[in-house]
Amino acid sequence: MVEETPWQQALRYANRANPYPFYEELRKTPVARQPDGTYVVSTYREIVTLLHDPRVSSDPRKCPAPVAAQEEGSAEPVAEPIREALTEPNIITCDPPEHDRDRRMMTPHFVGPPHSPHLISDLEPEIHRLVDGLLDGMRGKNRIDAVDDFAYPLPVTVICKVLGVPLEDEPRFHHWIETALDALDFGPEAASEEIQSRLAGGRQAVQEFGQFAAELLDRYAQQPGPGMLSAMVNEDGPEGRMSKGVLASNALLLIFAGHETTVNLIAHSVLTLLRHPEALEKLRRRPELILPGVEELLRFESSVQFWHTRSAVEDIDIAGTTIPKGASIFLAYGSANRDPERFTDPDELDLERRNNQHLGFSQGIHFCFGAPLARLEVQIAVGEFVRRVQNPRLVEDPPPYRHNQIFRGPRHVLVDIDGIRD
Repeated sequence: MVEETPWQQALRYANRANPYPFYEELRKTPVARQPDGTYVVSTYREIVTLLHDPRVSSDPRKCPAPVAAQEEGSAEPVAEPIREALTEPNIITCDPPEHDRDRRMMTPHFVGPPHSPHLISDLEPEIHRLVDGLLDGMRGKNRIDAVDDFAYPLPVTVICKVLGVPLEDEPRFHHWIETALDALDFGPEAASEEIQSRLAGGRQAVQEFGQFAAELLDRYAQQPGPGMLSAMVNEDGPEGRMSKGVLASNALLLIFAGHETTVNLIAHSVLTLLRHPEALEKLRRRPELILPGVEELLRFESSVQFWHTRSAVEDIDIAGTTIPKGASIFLAYGSANRDPERFTDPDELDLERRNNQHLGFSQGIHFCFGAPLARLEVQIAVGEFVRRVQNPRLVEDPPPYRHNQIFRGPRHVLVDIDGIRD
């Protein structure tokens, strides 16, 4: 039996709660070719270099889908459900000039300037109201689930409001997202019967989700309404409108990414602070540390562990290795954010860490589109959780994790509490 690489070990579900020892081993070879022909880049300097290298493409149409190692007799690439369904590009799966044009067209409707410079900041009172409502709903309970009761409902409610997605549709798209993500596996377990059996469900889920997004856009084309999606459909700017397919692909991306990573970040922030009671108490005493604290939590537990749709459009020499033209490149953000060559004592949580240029939102032209909103949500949610929840204690550590490796996060975080402060 062929010995597994550190990357393959990091991707095993048994190691989902703590992939960091395997990342440490992986960083000994900053650019490591895997048995399936992909190249995993695990160190901060090399990842940042590639994020700014025009020879690296983000377009899956230029990138062969990763397949499991032939030595293991694997059949089908498990990344296919989403790749097959998303036949049109979105802003994270295309390159300039297409990427730059589409992002320019979308940005005013989401981040604000120049049309609505206070779009995100104006959401602050609403986010506070939602967080207060969730915490008030915990009164009388002595055990809560920080995921189901707190981390999930906040960002999904906010993104529905921002985009103009009816909140009553949330159960449907939540099911589609969960089903699709459970069908993704990039590790040695990809060839298992269990994962292979999820493929058909994953494909169907993404197709139904895409159809839902397209129908929502059609409704807004006929009758404009509130939110970003309606504004995009009816955009009449100097660069015209996106095609129907590209609009639908970006709508699906925004619905998914607009809450999925934020859920994981809030859940991991609560989990991390409960594991570090001295940091939690420090934040309670000094609430102004929530701003640098959230940046440190972003570094410490990256919501996006790696990205997988990059490829080399030319030979690239980096860290003593040549990544050949056409090769798939995995950028391991979770590893880079614990790189001791970049961060002092990277495995220590430091709410006052200086020069914390983490990769929690990536870098370069694909820097996270929703970062301003995510930061605001997490700052308010975590700050109020720390202030109002009395004597929170973890019930289970580590908690159960979701299957997906890219958007790594706990499925549940059970917490015993003594009450909720006003």
